[in-house]
Amino acid sequence: MNSLKQLIRDIPDFPKKGIIFKDITPLLQNPNGLKKITEKISEHYKDKNIDLIAGAEARGFIIGAAVAHKLGIGFIPIRKPGNLPYKTASITYQLEYGTDALEMHKDAVKPGQHILMVDDLLATGGTMAASCRLVESMKGNIVGCAFVIELTFLNGRKALHGYDVFSLIQY
Repeated sequence: MNSLKQLIRDIPDFPKKGIIFKDITPLLQNPNGLKKITEKISEHYKDKNIDLIAGAEARGFIIGAAVAHKLGIGFIPIRKPGNLPYKTASITYQLEYGTDALEMHKDAVKPGQHILMVDDLLATGGTMAASCRLVESMKGNIVGCAFVIELTFLNGRKALHGYDVFSLIQY
């Protein structure tokens, strides 16, 4: 995975002072890098009887849709409120300072379907945990939570206790 790490750029003080943002844009721009992350995540979950992949905007859309294509299954977008055109189910969750919300179409998951959750980065796990609860509120079964990057020092796996968590690159 060192070759993939070389394609991730550090952006100091973004989005605020003291944070080093892990920018996957160079990784996505590199055809071999994008192919490798898609293949590695797909390989890990290929025999798990997944019906659909769900990903939160924006980078979860990119990675999730690529993995869905590789596995030959569909994709569910999870968005911030007000961005989906049909009837939605929503969830509100706590942030360090305040709350946020996510939505998906009410008909996106049928009861009993097996859903793989995909995103670019596991930090504290709050957004992914909320996304999982949203899918579960529609009676979907979470197969796992897959990430390109995991910031292990933030202990995001703790928020995802009970789920299969898979990450390609750890910092």
